[in-house]
Amino acid sequence: MPIDFQTLSKKYDTPLYVYDFDRMQGNYQLFKEAFSGEKSLISYAVKANSNLSVIRHFGELGAGADCVSIGEVRRALSAGIERYKIIFSGVGKQDEEIREALTEEILMLNLESEAEMKRVEMVAQALGRPARISIRINPNVDPKTHPYISTGLHENKFGVEIARAKRMYIYAKNAEFLDPIGIHFHIGSQLTDLAPIAEAAQIVADLTRSLKAIGIEIRFFDVGGGVGIRYADETLISPQAYAEAIVKATKGLDVTLMCELGRALVGNTGYLLTSVLYEKQNGGKRFVIVDAAMNDLLRPTLYNADHRITLLDRKDTEISEADIVGPICESGDWLAKAVPLPKTEHNDLIVVHDAGAYGFTMSSNYNTRGRAAEIAVSAGNERMIRQRESFEDQIRLEEAYL
Repeated sequence: MPIDFQTLSKKYDTPLYVYDFDRMQGNYQLFKEAFSGEKSLISYAVKANSNLSVIRHFGELGAGADCVSIGEVRRALSAGIERYKIIFSGVGKQDEEIREALTEEILMLNLESEAEMKRVEMVAQALGRPARISIRINPNVDPKTHPYISTGLHENKFGVEIARAKRMYIYAKNAEFLDPIGIHFHIGSQLTDLAPIAEAAQIVADLTRSLKAIGIEIRFFDVGGGVGIRYADETLISPQAYAEAIVKATKGLDVTLMCELGRALVGNTGYLLTSVLYEKQNGGKRFVIVDAAMNDLLRPTLYNADHRITLLDRKDTEISEADIVGPICESGDWLAKAVPLPKTEHNDLIVVHDAGAYGFTMSSNYNTRGRAAEIAVSAGNERMIRQRESFEDQIRLEEAYL
């Protein structure tokens, strides 16, 4: 059922995030079915869109949660994700965060360094309970994506190289308060080429075989996420091909296959609605000024990312290129550049597509702008899942000291 953006914008105002929950379910089912016949767990990468209703939606479908902060762990638990399906990843965990994760008895902590492993061991010993861990492998595979979201090369801060990882596993096997049950890799985000994923899976599967040969019983093989979506004209990785490559690499290993999908589950299900304020020309350059800004959607500024743009209900045939820009006092405040558009009028509605991942979750209060409301749509019905942020919400934790 098509979403009535005009009605939603009139009822809830703009800027406004709208999510298609039926499409989220469809995306999840495609990947779940691709792994049918295998022991598997699809974990939702909470950082992609951390709204509690979104997390709960995936939890009710059977998903786990990939969390990269203790706040995300708390969100997953609050949204009803079963604790034995929650993974706590991230490069810089603090002792109190480690302690809380162990106390909550989540599935495992994903470790990024020897130093982190020693801190986890120390905290676990103080609690008197072993820590279930996995180690993130950096396979030094080029993911062929934007450098800001590449994570699988030695030049990136993530994970450990294979020789060091093997030493860590041997140490953990012999440690009283460490229980190495998983192995993990994640080479990057917005991946559109299957070959680097397959190569990394094979490298890490071979390491898993060598670990099992010396008595380290890895039970969870976590391939991370990063499967891309179509923003413009990208060629996509099919869920079936993705699953087949992972199953092939891990053939003969008795492990539960795990993946941590974020953008692939929610990216194409979200829309940012924004209203035209007015137009202007500067030296022949056309600007369409809207009420959404870089604080609402940072991806274009941060990654030079493309998002498909639709101007609703304008029938004019004369079209020219325009930059769509917001009210923030930065030259980098733009949502799209050189977009072919007919002439716009005040209050015309523009839809920014494929904004369900890394949209609201990366938004801010820059320029003291309140963050947008979020709306979920399912089976033709809508509900507000986050209220629009007020000025009072923004200053609630501040004090004006003399």
